Amino acid sequence: MKGSSVNLRRRLLWSLLILVMLFSALVIRLAYVQLGQGPELSAKAEESWRRNIPYTAKRGEILDRNGTALAYNVTTPTIMAIPAQVKEAETTARALAPLLGMTEEKVLATIKKRELIVRLQPGGRKITMEKAQRIRDLKLPGIVVAEDNKRFYPYDDLAAHILGFTGIDNQGLTGVEKRYDDKLNGLNGSVSYLSDAAGRLMPGSSEKYVEPKDGLNLKLTIDKSIQSIMERELDQAMVKFQANSALAIAMNPKTGEILGMSSRPGYEPADYQQYPSEIYNRNLPIWMTYEPGSTFKIITLAAALEEKKVNLQQDQFFDPGFVEVGGARLRCWKKGGHGSQTFLQVVENSCNPGFVALGQKLGKESLFSYIRNFGFGTKTGIDLSGEASGILFKLSNVGPVELATTAFGQGVSVTPIQQVAAVSAAINGGKLYKPYVTKAWVHPETGEVLEEVKPELVRQVISENTSKQVREALESVVAKGTGRPAFIDGYRVGGKTGTAQKVINGRYSSTEHIVSFIGFAPADDPQIVVYTAVDNPKGIQFGGVVAAPIVQNILEDSLHYMNVPVRKDQLSKEYKYGETKIVTVPDLTGATVADLYEDLNMNFMLAKSGSGKYVINQAPKPGARVDQGSTIRIYMGDVLKDGHDHSKDE
Repeated sequence: MKGSSVNLRRRLLWSLLILVMLFSALVIRLAYVQLGQGPELSAKAEESWRRNIPYTAKRGEILDRNGTALAYNVTTPTIMAIPAQVKEAETTARALAPLLGMTEEKVLATIKKRELIVRLQPGGRKITMEKAQRIRDLKLPGIVVAEDNKRFYPYDDLAAHILGFTGIDNQGLTGVEKRYDDKLNGLNGSVSYLSDAAGRLMPGSSEKYVEPKDGLNLKLTIDKSIQSIMERELDQAMVKFQANSALAIAMNPKTGEILGMSSRPGYEPADYQQYPSEIYNRNLPIWMTYEPGSTFKIITLAAALEEKKVNLQQDQFFDPGFVEVGGARLRCWKKGGHGSQTFLQVVENSCNPGFVALGQKLGKESLFSYIRNFGFGTKTGIDLSGEASGILFKLSNVGPVELATTAFGQGVSVTPIQQVAAVSAAINGGKLYKPYVTKAWVHPETGEVLEEVKPELVRQVISENTSKQVREALESVVAKGTGRPAFIDGYRVGGKTGTAQKVINGRYSSTEHIVSFIGFAPADDPQIVVYTAVDNPKGIQFGGVVAAPIVQNILEDSLHYMNVPVRKDQLSKEYKYGETKIVTVPDLTGATVADLYEDLNMNFMLAKSGSGKYVINQAPKPGARVDQGSTIRIYMGDVLKDGHDHSKDE
């Protein structure tokens, strides 16, 4: 008995020791959890209780080069639901459905979702302030009116293909909106609160606000005024010529900054869903490829001058209207040809056989080397999506015919932006610049410039002296040759026409053309280059007839807007039969009516106001340049500027 009693006490002792050890371990564990892991577990618990209502960051504005907003945000309400807090779901759905333009079934299914917070979409996204207030007035439990931002384009379709547009969640989908989405978008904020597992607000809890970080503002190189001028002209051209499409680019030839870029048909970014996708997905000035026609002759001209293969004033060429090359007859646009002419006249007349001769003087290795150095065959690298690279012959595939046709712009495929960049290099001193539309990134609150984009020189292609010769030759084209419809009185304008047959089903069309013109001014110090192309205009299909007047209007209005001073050493325009001449208004003050009819030589019509023997004033003022045959209003009197009354003079 005594032994069993001892054993019992031993077992009890061990049991007690084990219990003490277990209790001590439990105490130590509780202390560790309470003291060591307490803050971490409390944070995790709070995280599981916390609910967030998102507040979208303000997307950065897109500005033109002068700070005018082309795209910005307007605050719009968005309706959200916290399903756990919704009471009488059917009644709530019945009240919201007509206000949101959604079915009761759709609203009901949304607010019954087993989620912490849901958007009532699509009808509840970015609604009007009036609708939001009506929903607030309903005081529906679990229904929250949150703030959202909606993209707004104040000038409708202006620069649409450059700007692009955003989706329902303010994400960029096309244009610079997409390309720079990360910088424009910013970081979203939120309002958070604590709730229990059923979604009920926890007593004594407070809301926590995380402020959204707005996106950066993007300043473009685009000038709204020049862009507006350009789009006005394209709209008029589409109506006048009933064309398939039209496009235009304006660039600063000294930097590569795009001042304007547009194409038609256009679209409005705010309502992009209403347009076919091929319209808003294709930025024609960088996407479209086609045979350039005679605007490409500028490259052949520059190469021949740089290699000293031709003297424009002294070297002669006879054009019979065609040239035989490799068994093919390549014709000039003028039936019967231009006959004997200097190579400057070859340029003025856009004579195909003459440019074939220049191409042959250069040879295929030299010509194609210059073509590639001017940027053809590769993308320019402009900071817009969707750029094409064009197509050139492989040098091994270039025979006599391919060399000849390339020299006058047939058989190669280029983009409009390549042509603008290349011609800018030909006339700006020989420097090829990378085109760009992004000028700077700006802080949305302070206006501080955080990052500025500088011009990027790609390479020197030709010398300054060669470039000067190219400018002078192209100025002569506008004053005396095929580019005369682009002539602007008072400015020195240079340029080149282009008329290219379209390739349809692998064959050249005899009825459809892409007509174009590229012009720049002033010719002695180019400030702006403008290119336009019109696809299949109805009626007369020549670049000089259709495209040159478009460029003339864009250049003239842009030069006035840019305050570019007129030049006094302009080449005189050669007028053809039927064209209206521009003449200078003389000073008529002090003349008698008899003097006027004797001296005006039928250049003007007269409209007389007042009585008296002498002209005391006139409109337009002396020195003004007007069309021949314009009316000059003369004001008659007897007291001239000298203050003397001449009414009694003999």
